Amino acid sequence: MTISEKQFNKVFSFFLVAIACTLIFRKPCTWLIFAFAIFNMFYFKKIKLSRKALILAITIASPFLLELLLFWNNDSFAQGIKSLEKTVSLVLFPLIILGNYKRISFQKLLQFYVNSTTLVMIAFVLRFVFVFPEHITKYWHGIHLWEMGYVFANSIGIHAPALNMHLVFVSISALYLLMQRCQSKKKIGLVFISFLIFVISFFVVLLVNTRMALFNVLVGYLLVLFSFFAAQFDLKKVLLYTVVIGGVVCGVLFLFIQKNSYMKEKYSTVTFAYMDKVGKLDEIDHPEIKVFNSLVTRVSIWQSAWELSLQHLPFGVGASDGKPELVNYYKQTNQYFLAKYAFPTHNQFLDSLLKFGVLGPLVVLLFIGTIGYLGIDLKNALIFAFFFLFFTSNLTDDFLLRFDGITFSGFWFSIFGSFWLQQKSNVHTTSEVL
Repeated sequence: MTISEKQFNKVFSFFLVAIACTLIFRKPCTWLIFAFAIFNMFYFKKIKLSRKALILAITIASPFLLELLLFWNNDSFAQGIKSLEKTVSLVLFPLIILGNYKRISFQKLLQFYVNSTTLVMIAFVLRFVFVFPEHITKYWHGIHLWEMGYVFANSIGIHAPALNMHLVFVSISALYLLMQRCQSKKKIGLVFISFLIFVISFFVVLLVNTRMALFNVLVGYLLVLFSFFAAQFDLKKVLLYTVVIGGVVCGVLFLFIQKNSYMKEKYSTVTFAYMDKVGKLDEIDHPEIKVFNSLVTRVSIWQSAWELSLQHLPFGVGASDGKPELVNYYKQTNQYFLAKYAFPTHNQFLDSLLKFGVLGPLVVLLFIGTIGYLGIDLKNALIFAFFFLFFTSNLTDDFLLRFDGITFSGFWFSIFGSFWLQQKSNVHTTSEVL
């Protein structure tokens, strides 16, 4: 099957945009990744991996390679294969994307991703308003505000912390693109559209309203603004942008808190309640009501995961056996609340330690840390903000176990890697993004 270089670039770019915009949605994204892989199999001769690209590809694939290396440690062959399947995209993405890095336009892809994802989220917010009016009425009157973000995320079919991790990157990227447009003196209309997308993206982050997401989006904004200011020597512009962006963020946050009074309670008393009950949650009356999402529950889980991990060094319990073994340990230590709800580790480093032993957290650190290295080496605040977002998110959750975390990190890590390779080789992209 023959195809011109121009046509190949168009189809290749279309797949990148489509995958980026559907990362939130498991089924359509899975089918797109499958089609992307099949398409590139027909034209595998176009994949060219340099030495640097190969090293990056191995780094991105390291979680998959670790599972493969310690596959023998699984009690169940079938469950081991199922676990391994989750990380296959960490092999496909770097092989295809880094092998075609000259074709990728980082800026155009990012622009399509931010605009499309923001529009999709606007559509889902409107759908939520019209399809679930009883929830809107309830939240407007301040009833059950603690569930709002989770109910909205469930209406889309994704876990709230995972959804908000995606949305935080969209919002940080929106500010990054806005600053670039301001810096390049684009038409005022384009600047206004970018500004509007940024405001809407921040509002949606607040709507889902998970704690780590709010922290990460504010840190991401600061990183992007700091990098922009560091490149600017016009004091008037720096002050103007600081006042405008800072005022918008504070204004949206203030207005949101005014209608969501639960936020004050959530970020203070609820989060840090019952810290004297670590490992003894069953002593709390109705813990599923009082501490289900509190820090004390996470710390109790981490304590159990750490203790169990130490019992199974140096190779861990196996990729497919981590959660069952942890739930059994809850029962053995009389932590029936944790056992009843079968809480996972909620920490990627501890989860990897439990499953793979000493190599586990080292591979996770290599995987996430290399994203940080790319950001620093390129002096790119957006890439470093992604590193910070994914690193901190994995301190309170385990996103390298979930499709939304694996594809999100593997795809953007590969895109960042292609951008790094372009800068190192001074390549002008041939991509024609649709």
